Amino acid sequence: MKKIFSILIPILSMFAIMGIAYAEDLRIDGSTTVLPIAQKAAEVFMKKNPNIKVFVSGSGSGNGIKALIDGTTNIATSSREAKDKEVASAKEKKVNLAGHKVALDGIVPVVHPSVKINDITVEQLRDIFNGKIKSWKELGGPNRPISVVSRDTSSGTYEVWEEKVLKGDRVRADALLVASSGQTIQTIAQNKFAISYVGIGYLDKSVKSLKVGGKSASADSVRDNSWPIARPLFMYTKGKPSGTIAKFIDFMLSKEGQKVVNEVKYVSIK
Repeated sequence: MKKIFSILIPILSMFAIMGIAYAEDLRIDGSTTVLPIAQKAAEVFMKKNPNIKVFVSGSGSGNGIKALIDGTTNIATSSREAKDKEVASAKEKKVNLAGHKVALDGIVPVVHPSVKINDITVEQLRDIFNGKIKSWKELGGPNRPISVVSRDTSSGTYEVWEEKVLKGDRVRADALLVASSGQTIQTIAQNKFAISYVGIGYLDKSVKSLKVGGKSASADSVRDNSWPIARPLFMYTKGKPSGTIAKFIDFMLSKEGQKVVNEVKYVSIK
């Protein structure tokens, strides 16, 4: 028996230490727009809190909010406000959706770097995406068809684009629908005659961002709302957060958390 105890005690001690090391798990799911913010924030947060393990995924704003309501995630990231039907669905399950604004974003039209057009209007964007404008020639470009690339309907980015640009119109039937912001960038970088839109944090040298109405997307133009397709970014919790969830939300709103927002090229709210 003594030998058994002498073996068991170190093993039990090891499991106890492991349990302390990762005593708490925090799951975050939702918007692919907010994904870079959540991923970087999770890295910094875990360094500060080694006893907490944060798992981050990006299944889309709508899916993230659904996961929160269903209890399969602790925090839902969203690139738009929760819809009335989502709030109602939550209440049916006795869940109160609490939104926390953690950053600002500008949705930016993007094209292949070889496209000679630099500036476009909201009206022209609407007519491109609803199918009224079909050729780059109508915009002063080459006589080539415009390939429209759009986010799928579960995307918060799509819903904001639909509200602020399409204004009730539908995306043309032959548009290519992609599931994430990263996929949008890859698609545009490989197609010389395509156009799409992404959050400001996803802009890189593989694509060209367009001015809208003579205005460039920047932290200043997003903050003062002079950029026409600006929006807040959210993290949703079940009611007022507490414990580990509250600790993460507080971190996001802290000076250090807002520094993370700027580091991944989004716009801090402070």
